Amino acid sequence: MQSIDERIQQFTKMTQEDPDNELGHYRLGQLFAEAVRHDEAIRSFRRTLELSPQFSKVYQLLGESQVALGRRDEAIATWKEGHKVADERGDRIPRDAIAMLLVKNGEAPPVVERPEIDGPETGFRCSRPMCLAGKKAQPLTIAPLADEIGQTIAARVCQECWTSWVKDYSIKVINELRLDLSDEKASSEYDRHMREYLGIE
Repeated sequence: MQSIDERIQQFTKMTQEDPDNELGHYRLGQLFAEAVRHDEAIRSFRRTLELSPQFSKVYQLLGESQVALGRRDEAIATWKEGHKVADERGDRIPRDAIAMLLVKNGEAPPVVERPEIDGPETGFRCSRPMCLAGKKAQPLTIAPLADEIGQTIAARVCQECWTSWVKDYSIKVINELRLDLSDEKASSEYDRHMREYLGIE
């Protein structure tokens, strides 16, 4: 298994070769935070939000790194903005996690003034944090893979995000990491990136 420093090197290389790779910056931020390198984590999370400002989970993690460095006021502002983004997108899990962090840090969560509505709110929810389809996400009609992961993808991932993975990001992963999918270790690495991209970890 790779060490955290090796994984940081791997994702640093990925983001250097593809500076607009929002998932690469996001994953790098997570690794920096895990390694207690919060200044670097903050830079990676900010770059992620520049590329994908609707990625609500990043606001949660960015605020946590800011608090770790004693920058509480910045974290509160980050979380309030993230709560708004998450609520507008219907991302309930990060919205509720951010609300709990605000309360833990002595702040009331923003009041959601718009009424709850039926219809789109009860429709399909894509598990991918960076899904652009939001409430309009369309589910896959069949499982894209003939295994348990395929069934999970069909249940939790929208058509648009699966197409994005297959036609764009999976090719980047194979090329940038030089994966030979006939090798079991490389295949596992590919699957891990796929799960992270689709939000089905």
